Amino acid sequence: MFQLFLFILFTPGLSELLCTSSDLEISYTFCDSIAQTFVFNITPCTMVNRSVWNVVLTWIPRSDITFLKAAFNIWYDGARALDWKEVLCSGADDEYAVCGALKGETVATTFDIKGARVTFPQAKYIIIVQGFSDDSEKNMLVCLNITMTVKREAL
Repeated sequence: MFQLFLFILFTPGLSELLCTSSDLEISYTFCDSIAQTFVFNITPCTMVNRSVWNVVLTWIPRSDITFLKAAFNIWYDGARALDWKEVLCSGADDEYAVCGALKGETVATTFDIKGARVTFPQAKYIIIVQGFSDDSEKNMLVCLNITMTVKREAL
């Protein structure tokens, strides 16, 4: 069964259902107060067989991206389960399509998220994704608050 979920983020504070299936539900909101133009879709909407999610991202950044540090925080059962940060763009030999994008320029890219790396037990997860244009994490470019509910464990 082919399922596609797509979201366009324009309004801060507005929570939207991103995806729902028999084993997975994902919703999102911004965690900052600045409106964004951000399109993100993932296929398929499932955790069965630890699927590879195919991601298409279109984003108009609110500042130039010569440096980009991503921070991912996953909360599970009221505790922080993952705290991961990585510099994605440093200005030298950058491998990601978003690197070097200018303020107001449309960035369009695709990538895979390989679910086989992580097993998610049946539960509700809060995922905070932040992008910073400086290493000190004072200039936030984007912030997403994603709620992922795994309705049943992957087979």
